This record gives sequence, C-alpha cells and structure tokens, in this order.
Amino acid sequence: MSGGEESDDKVIMCCASCGIAANDDIKLKQCTACYLVRYCGVKCQKEHRPQHKRECKKRAAEIRDELLFKQPESSHLGDCPICCLPLPLDGIKSGINTCCAKTICIGCNSANQKREFQAGQNEHQCPFCRTPLAATAEGQELHLMKRVEANDPFGLFKMGDICYHRGEHKRSIEYFTSAAGLGVAISHCALANAHQNGEGVERDEKRAIYHLEEAAIGGHPGARFNLGAIEWKDSRTDRAVRHYIIAANLGDD
Repeated sequence: MSGGEESDDKVIMCCASCGIAANDDIKLKQCTACYLVRYCGVKCQKEHRPQHKRECKKRAAEIRDELLFKQPESSHLGDCPICCLPLPLDGIKSGINTCCAKTICIGCNSANQKREFQAGQNEHQCPFCRTPLAATAEGQELHLMKRVEANDPFGLFKMGDICYHRGEHKRSIEYFTSAAGLGVAISHCALANAHQNGEGVERDEKRAIYHLEEAAIGGHPGARFNLGAIEWKDSRTDRAVRHYIIAANLGDD
C-alpha cells in the first residue's frame, strides 16, 4: 500500500459545524446536495448552513450537470422485448399493447401477423404475452387497467395519455407522476408540457425545465433537443450544442 493510500485511510471524518469526530456512537451524515461535508445532526446542519450554502449550491449544480450531460446508452424507448433490437424513434414503427404494456417493434408485429395467417388463426394475439387482442377501445382500456393495478410503469403512462386526450388533465397528472416516479422518461415530458401550459397544474417554468432534464437524462431525444433550444435562446450556446450532440447520438435527426 502506498503512502498516499495510508494517509487516506487515516483521515478522520468530522462534523463540519461542531468538529466532533465520527466514532462507534456518533454517525455522521453527508450533505445530500453536495456530498462535500458531514454533520452529526440536524441542529449542526442548520447552524452551518449560512457558511456552507454557496459552496453547496455550486457543487450541487456541478453534480447535476455531470448527470445531465452524460450520454445515455440508449433512447428512452429501450429495446423491443422480442427481438432485443433498439426500438425506432419513429412512433409509427412500433406500438404499445395494452394487455402487457410492452412496446413491440413493427417487425415483430408483422412477423406475428404472418405466423397467425399461416396457421389459419382468426383471433389475433399479442406477440409478446399471447393474450387475445381487444377489438374495442373499451376492451383495451380494461386490459390497461389491469396493468395500472399492477403498478406497471408504461401502463400508468398510457392511461395518463388516454386521460389527457379526453381532457381529464388533473387525472392524467396523477398517472404521469406515478409513471415518472418509476422511471418513465416520456412521462417527464408529459409533465413538462403540463407545467408549461398549465394543464392540470399551475404554470411553472422551473418545474417544466426540471421535468425536461429528467426526461433527457432518461434518454428522451426530444426533451434533449428542447433543452438545447432553451439554452440557445438564453445565449448559452456551449450548453445548447452539448444537448444537440447528445440528441443526435440518440438518433434524433
């Protein structure tokens, strides 16, 4: 072990406010915004806040940017669960089935239809879960509600989308919020639009940008492009270009 490693091991963690050292009886908790300092309790954290506030905000912004400008491995759509190839960004080349809330590429859907035709099968089934496809909108919604009851992320998003197009904006916000909490990037886009336009919630530019950022972090190229446009409008061209490059790498032409 090198001398540097030995010195690192001997570093004593202390409360940033009162200076008390961590031991078996005293557990220090990190500032969850910047991770730069530790405190022995809430009282010390509050007392030290005026001294720490500026440094904390600066480091928290740096951490946020590190996350925001990291190139996602794939788009928010992920892969087709059947062929395991990346789902195309063009929405007409894939579709979500309400029975299992899985998004299937057009190739796998076509292959399933061909198989059914060759087998003389009259009843169409989902190519993923083999559930008979509902022939009516009411039947599709019944299937979808089962996914909602199972807390399926994409089922929640799809139900939110249905409610939105019915004009039930407040109800759609509940579904979008639940889906976003489960990591559905496109739900963050829907929430960004809601806060931007005041549909189901009060208009709030900061919340709209927050949800756009969360969607971009989740690999949504459209949200990434919109962030670039906002940065460009505010003359932060270096940040705008970084957003555009990430969107282009995700396949957004």
